[in-house]
Amino acid sequence: MQWQKSSFSGVEGGNCVEVADHEGQILIRESDAPDTVITAAPARLRGLLRALKAER
Repeated sequence: MQWQKSSFSGVEGGNCVEVADHEGQILIRESDAPDTVITAAPARLRGLLRALKAER
């Protein structure tokens, strides 16, 4: 599985949000706690991100 670091995490590589695509699901983890993974369906994650952006 290929994890991708968020572009907002900076170049130092400290605490980063990472995402991966696995069998049609989106996996999300924090680099300092890689054993804790949140799984989301792509459509649900898009809905969450839209809602969060709208509240800015």
